[in-house]
Amino acid sequence: MNTTWDQRLREHGFRITPQRQLVLEAVERLRHGTPEEILVEVQRTASGVNLSTVYRTLEVLEDVGLVTHAHIGHGAPTYHAVDDEQHIHLVCDTCGKVASAPATIAEAFVAQLRSDHAFITDISHMAIHGECESCFGALGEERPQGE
Repeated sequence: MNTTWDQRLREHGFRITPQRQLVLEAVERLRHGTPEEILVEVQRTASGVNLSTVYRTLEVLEDVGLVTHAHIGHGAPTYHAVDDEQHIHLVCDTCGKVASAPATIAEAFVAQLRSDHAFITDISHMAIHGECESCFGALGEERPQGE
């Protein structure tokens, strides 16, 4: 876990609480999780934490730059720890698995949006839907050439 999480909270005027630590640890363990999934993870060790506490805590952690969210599908946003490298979310529509790809993979796309449409893209919120290798292979189909 980031060793400066508590310092980051204090610098922004927030107290260090066990709930904040538990939620941050759950986000880091899950890598990508909805508030409901984070609650389940937190309740493994702290059964007294409820969903409203998780939402409030995620808001605080996002305000201080420790976590961020993306809208990966319909419903609640998915949270993940802020890391040094931006990434794109790869969402399997069959099993729901979320993987990460480095944002650098989309540099040409982002540059083209900027030059053709004068649009600056926040790539960290991007989610690309499709099928993961496990699900694609489970269908018994051969992977198309060039992919």
